[in-house]
Amino acid sequence: MYFIDTHSHIYQPDFDEDRTEAMQRAFQNNIQQILLPNIDCETIPRVLQLVEQFPHQAFGMLGLHPSHVKENWEEELRALLELKDRSKWVAIGEIGMDLYWDKTYIEEQKQAFRLQIQWAKDWKLPIVIHAREAFQEIFEILDEVMDERLSGVFHCFTGGKEEVEHILNYPNFYFGIGGVATYKKAALDEVIQMIPSEKLILETDAPYLSPVPFRGKRNESSYLIHTAEKVADVLNIKLSELAELTTRNAQKLFELPTFTQST
Repeated sequence: MYFIDTHSHIYQPDFDEDRTEAMQRAFQNNIQQILLPNIDCETIPRVLQLVEQFPHQAFGMLGLHPSHVKENWEEELRALLELKDRSKWVAIGEIGMDLYWDKTYIEEQKQAFRLQIQWAKDWKLPIVIHAREAFQEIFEILDEVMDERLSGVFHCFTGGKEEVEHILNYPNFYFGIGGVATYKKAALDEVIQMIPSEKLILETDAPYLSPVPFRGKRNESSYLIHTAEKVADVLNIKLSELAELTTRNAQKLFELPTFTQST
């Protein structure tokens, strides 16, 4: 039995003092593969360093986070494009739209999102979508550009019934469930039950959104087990069954190799 953390920023400075130890703690908790969504050009070296250190268990994504889309977004994307051949990226991410903090660059966010979707189609990679206070804007774009070449996941999914139903119209899209599922006020139990098991994957979004009982503290990939226990309880299935299905789903979406102890 093993899990895949499909979304972790464990490469960030929050882990500079104990990054290797944090990775080992994850492995000890049966989280054997960790996916690393990029933020902007400055974080690429950190992502690549971790991928090189753990070549069979850490996998990088290439993308510009919507909160980092500013006046120079086109320059940032050109710089990222030049890094296409630096690694075997497993996704374009994280990308999308964030209208929670600042709506100044809403049009630029839309343009950056569209362009990176095209990268995904051209490179045959899934997209990892950050959607905060922006489901409608994201749906408008996806409804327009959706075709059989596009696949991906709504990372840190916290939508409701309507959002689930809309996303299920996209045949190759998944739902990333993280620590928020353990928060009582989030009321995600019913939503999780609506998601087909073959569309469910797990994540931490470390160092953010720690699950109960670590809420308010730095999140890390090893804590995925607490989210997994919650989801298994909500779905009334064994933890081993959840591990099998979510691992299979992540491997399919991101075309990940099967982890074996010998690696």
